[in-house]
Amino acid sequence: MKKPLILIADDEIRLAKLVTDFLVNSGFGVLTATDGMQAFNLFNEYRSKIDLIILDVMMPQMDGWEVLKEIKSISCVPIIMLTAKAEEPDQLTGFKLGANDYVTKPFSPSVLVARVENLLKRSGKVGGERLLSGNLSIDLIEHNAYIDNTVIELTPKEFDLLVYFIQNDGIALSRDNILNAVWNHDYFGDLRTVDTHVKQLRAKLGLFSCYIQTVRGIGYRMRCQHEDLDKS
Repeated sequence: MKKPLILIADDEIRLAKLVTDFLVNSGFGVLTATDGMQAFNLFNEYRSKIDLIILDVMMPQMDGWEVLKEIKSISCVPIIMLTAKAEEPDQLTGFKLGANDYVTKPFSPSVLVARVENLLKRSGKVGGERLLSGNLSIDLIEHNAYIDNTVIELTPKEFDLLVYFIQNDGIALSRDNILNAVWNHDYFGDLRTVDTHVKQLRAKLGLFSCYIQTVRGIGYRMRCQHEDLDKS
């Protein structure tokens, strides 16, 4: 199995070098960028290989918010915001734009590495590169979902939602749990967001839409055993 590849974007060269050394010593591959535009270009160049991004906010060319917004519009790659901005409004901005975690400076490099490892585990990027369930499969490295061998065209949030369902196959999931897991705890939308995305995901699953069952009074459950399929 290949080393997880981390993209670090920070214009503080010494800090980026310190974080790089800790990550390399922990078994990760690392790409570095010193401004937002370089980070975005590196992401586009190595998109299928990058497993996680550590992104500073205050950078030249493009700031971290711009890079975060652009990347999250086309990918569900996990992103940790690394910044001196510790105020609550700044953190809320990051989470609303899709950040998966937020680390303020100064910080412990070893703690940052632990956060990277934890986020990669939660996103399914370590401990297995492919999820299989019934006729569905998900390549967590390439960020592709398949019905048998046919690619399903999903938005980043639909992809995240399908991953969450498959990782919890057979478990009844409340709308609150789904919203918190897929949209993060700081998302301020309502539960109808979950229903809308489930409807869209079912439409794209076609004949296999019945894999996603409605659990009355609770939410939804993925059940990929043919004998249990129910279009409710």
